[in-house]
Amino acid sequence: MTTRLIFTCALLALLLLPAASAKTQKERPIHPCEGNGSQAEATGCAHREYLAADAELNKVYNRLAGVLNADEKALLKESELAWIKYRDSNCTFESSQYAGGTMRPMIESFCLARVTQARAAELKEQYELRK
Repeated sequence: MTTRLIFTCALLALLLLPAASAKTQKERPIHPCEGNGSQAEATGCAHREYLAADAELNKVYNRLAGVLNADEKALLKESELAWIKYRDSNCTFESSQYAGGTMRPMIESFCLARVTQARAAELKEQYELRK
């Protein structure tokens, strides 16, 4: 009886494991650069993702600056310069664990894209509050 119970539990666990794994895989977000072939291609894709995020940030920044008075524009510029310093330093640190490796530029670009997208969202919020 005990052997049969153990066997049944083990079989049940084996049957449920693929279902749990499939759910985890479905929930994992697919990155746009995933499956781009070589490391150089993936790095290029990550860099393009950062450039797109930077272009969006510049668009949002200019839109926000357009609704600010002179004092607010000066504060925005000051905060943006501080943020750029933070972004660059943070992403250099984040990618430093890959120093000397071919993945480092890709990791840095992914970081730059992610942080830049977050900044664009912050500035969009400010624009919405002020328009």
